[in-house]
Amino acid sequence: MSREYLSTYLNDHLAGSVTAMELLERLMDETPDLHVILAQLRADVQADQQKLVDLMSRLQIPQSRLRKAGGWFAEKFAEAKLEVDDQSDGLLRRLERLEALVLGIDGKLVLWKALNAAASVDTRLRELDYIGLAQRAREQRERVEVLRIEAARSALPVQKEVA
Repeated sequence: MSREYLSTYLNDHLAGSVTAMELLERLMDETPDLHVILAQLRADVQADQQKLVDLMSRLQIPQSRLRKAGGWFAEKFAEAKLEVDDQSDGLLRRLERLEALVLGIDGKLVLWKALNAAASVDTRLRELDYIGLAQRAREQRERVEVLRIEAARSALPVQKEVA
């Protein structure tokens, strides 16, 4: 396995986790009704991020400040786009932020699956419970998916039916 490839791969996912944390902070600020659920999700994402950081440390793979900064800037650019797209009630922003979180969690899920596969040929990668981490990612995705579907019900109807 190319150490350079592994370094790039892990740093890309670390940058994605930085983006997710920023996104969660924005969502928590703008959706007090979801604060409890999002606070738990943020704690989970932070714990997963720490697992990744610890793995990188054990493998002596330095964190790329450039890639983490890129993740931070990507989130800021996305926020600007969301502000322009939805200047009124924030329903579209909520939906799109939740969709971005779902995509990020999907990315984390495939990270754990890929590392589990690589661990079968590289013993240095065998210290983490990738199956458990993948299951936790699936559970996180399901929690966010419920919120995303509800946000779609609010944001996307052209006109609401009157009962």
